[in-house]
Amino acid sequence: MKTRLLPALAVALLAAAPVGAQAQTLRVALSAETTAADPHHYALTPNGSLRAHIYDALTDVDAKLSVAPSLAESWERRDDRTWVFKLRSGVTFSNGQPFTARDVVFSYCRVLNNKAELVSSFSRIVRRMEAVEAIGDNEVLIRTIVPEPLLLSDLGAIAILPHTLGRPQGATFSAGDACGGDAAGPWPQQEEFNNGTAAIGTGPYRQVSWSRSDTTVLQRNDRYWGPKPHWAEVRLTPITQAGPRMAALLAGDQDVIESPGTADLPRLRQNNQFAIATAPTTRLIFIQLDAARDPSPFVEGPNALRDPRVRQALSLALDRKALLDRIMDGVATPAAQFLPDGMFGTIDGLPVLPHDPAKARALLAEAGYPNGFSMTFHATNNRYINDSRLAQAMVQMWQRIGVKVELSAMPSAAFFGRRGKREFSAAMGGWSTDAGETLNFFRTWLSTTDMAKGLGTSNYGGWSDAEFDRDVNAALVEMDPPARARLLQAAGRRALEQMPVIPVHFESATWAMRAGFTYPGRVDQTTLATEISPK
Repeated sequence: MKTRLLPALAVALLAAAPVGAQAQTLRVALSAETTAADPHHYALTPNGSLRAHIYDALTDVDAKLSVAPSLAESWERRDDRTWVFKLRSGVTFSNGQPFTARDVVFSYCRVLNNKAELVSSFSRIVRRMEAVEAIGDNEVLIRTIVPEPLLLSDLGAIAILPHTLGRPQGATFSAGDACGGDAAGPWPQQEEFNNGTAAIGTGPYRQVSWSRSDTTVLQRNDRYWGPKPHWAEVRLTPITQAGPRMAALLAGDQDVIESPGTADLPRLRQNNQFAIATAPTTRLIFIQLDAARDPSPFVEGPNALRDPRVRQALSLALDRKALLDRIMDGVATPAAQFLPDGMFGTIDGLPVLPHDPAKARALLAEAGYPNGFSMTFHATNNRYINDSRLAQAMVQMWQRIGVKVELSAMPSAAFFGRRGKREFSAAMGGWSTDAGETLNFFRTWLSTTDMAKGLGTSNYGGWSDAEFDRDVNAALVEMDPPARARLLQAAGRRALEQMPVIPVHFESATWAMRAGFTYPGRVDQTTLATEISPK
């Protein structure tokens, strides 16, 4: 059911709590649950938002996706594989322990020993390192196995923990044997972060309590090295359905909410009791197809999805403009490729992917499916903007070209676990990149899977293409930007020809808040209390 605002109701329900210097608690309703308090668990946007409040990394990625200093105040690239990072002095963890280079080495070793990590979100980065060495207390040397053009942005994802969570002397880095593995432990376990005993960071807040489905409470870290956060306490509550999120804002139970219902945005903008923030994003909503297995678990008979003509037909069946107008209420941009036009590695001048049902039916017939085929499409119903409505609309469009599709929509907590086990044949996905270039998406979702090299870690469709891999593998070690861009453009053309992943649209991020609060919005869709302020 849609929640539509009535101005009179909004005024009647709006709580008159003060906003200003005396308002010390900030209440934020998140649109998705965190999967764990462990900062090395899974690179999911809500996890990243929580991580950024409690922990820092060597580098940071700002609201415009530019790399910025964090725990490393500067760095030097000595050659294509060797970097030296000068660490910020005077930094302490929330428990008072000084931050040193040993903490960096320990944290990267802990990533390699995190048995609860999902889909190698962080270990894929660390496995590509040949050496991580402390040079005294204030410098760290990182030497990669091959040149890594995205190393600086990648490092911004890995939270730094105090080395005293393990052995007193810290750890010695060696990726080949996971820094000694269990024999070099103990390594902090996920439950220790969930209950707070290991939740020790250098970030602007410290964790008081964490809950996957209820409120997570943070308190200001008075030892924080950066600007003092305005809010003494932050309460983050996941409310995964847009209607209840909006009701919580109207009732004054929340100050800021993520992703208000798109149908309510025009009325919110006309009501001076509320403010709206919007930001374009790199989050691509796409369909991932099982391009490898035969049989496939949710395709009836032979796996038609292995044929690129069938995959192209499914793309041609989609009317992206209609989806934007009727389902997304304008809060998206139709996709022409895998990142918005103009970003690094994209192909100049591509039009939006076409809608051509007649050609789609012809391709199905050419592939040997003149009467279509049957499959199940899996999607989330609480993760992306209007995800279940979007999935229903796409199913209807596929049925118009003769493909018989059953929809199975489920909460994200169930969906991600099943997708990680490759239980689906066709599934909705979403992905945003902090790197600002297509290499991140390509190596994660489309490269032939090689976990040891951190490639294809989310390639649940099993697609493998030698031409694509050749260009991406070359781009992975190419430090010259123009040459890397040409390789990525070639890889993008190949992926669009073969269509193992069908781009649909790029979400726009939206936040609604009570009057008296401001938030600039972020391209990465994260919600950071440090950037929310009273007017």
